[in-house]
Amino acid sequence: MAIRQDQLGRDEQLVLTVRTHAKQLIAPAIILIALAAALGLAIAFFPLEWQPWATYVTVAVAVILFLWLVLAPFLRWLTSTYTITTHRIITRKGIINKTGHDLPLRRINNVNYERSLTDRILGCGTLVLETAAGQPLVLPDVPKVERVHVVITELLFAVHDDDGDE
Repeated sequence: MAIRQDQLGRDEQLVLTVRTHAKQLIAPAIILIALAAALGLAIAFFPLEWQPWATYVTVAVAVILFLWLVLAPFLRWLTSTYTITTHRIITRKGIINKTGHDLPLRRINNVNYERSLTDRILGCGTLVLETAAGQPLVLPDVPKVERVHVVITELLFAVHDDDGDE
């Protein structure tokens, strides 16, 4: 779920909202195709004397596997967002149990990104936001991570420039 305007603070503006990269859906898509093929083959090759119960059991197993291996990862991807505002970085994820983390821009000391070969091919990466207070906030599978890095860096310069004027 994306952040709504009524969830922003006074004078806070939405800059960017992204979902985690769609590469997380590659395995569920392959599983869906394999599951459909296996279901069709199983139903086609069952002896007639096993019908209709073999079909019922096979379809039930296929539905359970679909819910667990295809639908759940899709819903996790759909509900995982990274939002950048003029004041903070907001992460949200969860299907039933929602979790989130807000990191004020003023607390960020350093912004790094990491890209493996696969990430470079797919156009994503991992963003690492470091603070002086503890563990860095690691945002995996950020689409167009270099562009997001630039946006956050520009916001950080604006925040630190505002600190000097006060």
